[in-house]
Amino acid sequence: MKVTVIGAGYVGLVSGTCLADVGNDVLCLDLDQEKIRILQSGGIPIFEPGLEAMVRRNVAAGRLRFTTDVEEAVMHGLLQFIAVGTPPDEDGAADLQYVVAAAMNVGRFMTEYKVVVDKSTVPVGTADAVHAVLAEQLAVRGVSIDYSVVSNPEFLKEGAAVEDFMKPDRIVVGAQDSRAVDVMRELYAPFQRNHERLLVMDVKSAELTKYAANAMLATRISFMNELANLAESLGADIELVRKGIGSDPRIGFDFLYPGAGYGGSCFPKDVQALIRTAHAAGHQLKVLRAVEEANTAQKSVLTQKIVKRLGADLSGKTIALWGLAFKPNTDDMRAAPSRVLIADLLARGARIRAYDPVAADEARRIFAGEAGIDLVSKPMEALRGADVLAIVTEWKEFRAPDFAAIRSLLKTPVIFDGRNLYDPAVPRRAGLEYFAIGRL
Repeated sequence: MKVTVIGAGYVGLVSGTCLADVGNDVLCLDLDQEKIRILQSGGIPIFEPGLEAMVRRNVAAGRLRFTTDVEEAVMHGLLQFIAVGTPPDEDGAADLQYVVAAAMNVGRFMTEYKVVVDKSTVPVGTADAVHAVLAEQLAVRGVSIDYSVVSNPEFLKEGAAVEDFMKPDRIVVGAQDSRAVDVMRELYAPFQRNHERLLVMDVKSAELTKYAANAMLATRISFMNELANLAESLGADIELVRKGIGSDPRIGFDFLYPGAGYGGSCFPKDVQALIRTAHAAGHQLKVLRAVEEANTAQKSVLTQKIVKRLGADLSGKTIALWGLAFKPNTDDMRAAPSRVLIADLLARGARIRAYDPVAADEARRIFAGEAGIDLVSKPMEALRGADVLAIVTEWKEFRAPDFAAIRSLLKTPVIFDGRNLYDPAVPRRAGLEYFAIGRL
């Protein structure tokens, strides 16, 4: 099938590449000329495990191409996937200007039936807006061309996006007509040969499903963070509590790990957008407001622990940081807890020596010109000259460190673990003070 993907970011590039990998003819459009240059030269503009090799393989096979030519892109695909960014407005609502612009371009250049697919995370009602934009553009041109608008939300985890696309647990398709559903079934047939994963529903339900999924996961995280803070106050161990409640099959273990708060491009903005959607419909989502409030507070928990141990004035202190990305296996630092921690520590006069295996370049861009931050290339190098260590991202390489070496390098042998990576007894046996989230 001929597929056009509008937007070559996380969602667009992963989706386009995976669709090409099963034999489709895919053309990815992006107006960022530098991004397209990188892709055409064999690189990728993001870090996602397994993606670069897949891009190269499909480019070499001729199944995946990249362009900045809007007309070429619209003419190419029966399917027009809109996978552009939907950043939050100042009030938290999703900014749909790029989605609208993409729809306008499809309407300007289409000459035959198209299935326009909203792949971006968009509020309920966006498909109707896209439909109206297409109708308006066709009316301006004075032509009558059939088209369908479909909601096909993505459920891709950064760091595991390729696997999530190739082996989906569900494929949600919101559509109003059988012709579009048939096209989507044909497109996704290679991804569900084992069993049917396609869930067909109305468009608005599909749009709400995406927000509901992310809001539920964010709720579990904030709930566990609240419980961890309570456990710490009561003298209980949140890890034992986690095992106790996770053993209940109605609850399960996923997303029950307390930490320094959630970040990234999805959960923060999707929770805000769903709150705004509800407000516009005359409803208050009280639970989600609490989730957002709890998460904002949780991002300062490590700062509070450091201040309690070292004092409010951190002038002359150097804090080693392990991890900058909001989660492992990505270089994404959008809304990352590390950014809040760094800002808090710098405001108190501290210096930062930070290490992250893939997010260093992104950190250099974010903190360009900021005094007091040193980015190093090895985890132990971050400890040299540092007073204490704070762990912010749960990269695998941090899971079994040499605690004796850590103790010898730190001026004050203390670890502040924002991801509960260790059994507290292990670093303590090595002579380290160990402060985690809700652990004894």
